[in-house]
Amino acid sequence: MIRVRLPHHLRTLAGVGAEVELDIDGPVTQRAVLDALEASHPVLIGTIRDRGNGNRRPFVRFFACRDDLSNEDPDEPLPEAVATGAEPYLIVGAMAGG
Repeated sequence: MIRVRLPHHLRTLAGVGAEVELDIDGPVTQRAVLDALEASHPVLIGTIRDRGNGNRRPFVRFFACRDDLSNEDPDEPLPEAVATGAEPYLIVGAMAGG
């Protein structure tokens, strides 16, 4: 079971609590997590990743085990602690302007 924490505005949009739990078959990667999240909550399609090219939206960041994974290859395996559910995968709304 993968735990995903969403920013408040996406939680409100999806009608979920602070964490969403997902079952993933196969390798646990950022792409797999986001695919599963969008499949289970279709209202989030296009809010985290661009519908056309699948790239991360500006001002959305991804973290796991205190590491910023926003610019990492989305097909690289996530840390074992995330894959086992010990640590959550964080989707964070970034702020600009200081």
